[in-house]
Amino acid sequence: MIRHAVLLDLDGTLADTAPDLAAVLNALLARRGRPPLPFAIARNEVSNGAVGMLKAAFGATLEDAELEKLRQEFLQVYSDKVCINSIIFNGLGEILNKLDNYSLPWGIVTNKPRAMTEPLLVSLGIADRPRCVISGDRLAERKPHPAPLRLAAQELGRSPQQCVYVGDAPRDIQAGRAAGMATIAAAYGYIRPSDNPYGWGADCVIRRPRKLLDALHGLAADGGTHERH
Repeated sequence: MIRHAVLLDLDGTLADTAPDLAAVLNALLARRGRPPLPFAIARNEVSNGAVGMLKAAFGATLEDAELEKLRQEFLQVYSDKVCINSIIFNGLGEILNKLDNYSLPWGIVTNKPRAMTEPLLVSLGIADRPRCVISGDRLAERKPHPAPLRLAAQELGRSPQQCVYVGDAPRDIQAGRAAGMATIAAAYGYIRPSDNPYGWGADCVIRRPRKLLDALHGLAADGGTHERH
């Protein structure tokens, strides 16, 4: 039987938000007369948040004050364009329907601020479906700290050991393991070519969104570490 609850990261795991985030980043570059950052590079930085994307575009040696100024500008522009071309990853909508049919609660735990998370979920048409949504500013701690995941389990009425967390970054797997949850690495997400999701310590790695349900069944069957193509 599938574990009692499923928790998902948002950007790069549940939703493909890279087109909108990359467009905002390139708008900031254009304002400063700089060439756009290639989409493939911008996409792979999405899971590192606005700061990671800005460093990739403007350089890692930015002064803290300048980086914070850029971050605030980034968030301001993004707040008006939070869901222009963002979509739920192909296949995951069907899987969420099946979880609902199984009466298995699912929720979202993200480092994305609430002010961007809520309108994104509304635009994606799923705002009323997750049983819990823990945004990045809900607590003082953010992933990789396990506190947001533990809060999510509490709000679902489950123990962490009854939950599985799915994410596309090492911090997701680290947070899930520290919280006592089973973990699935979403290798289809925003991962640099140099990253190795098989080295993150996840219980399972999936390379396509449609394989999530198989992975959940596999974990329930034997609790081992597997690759799902």
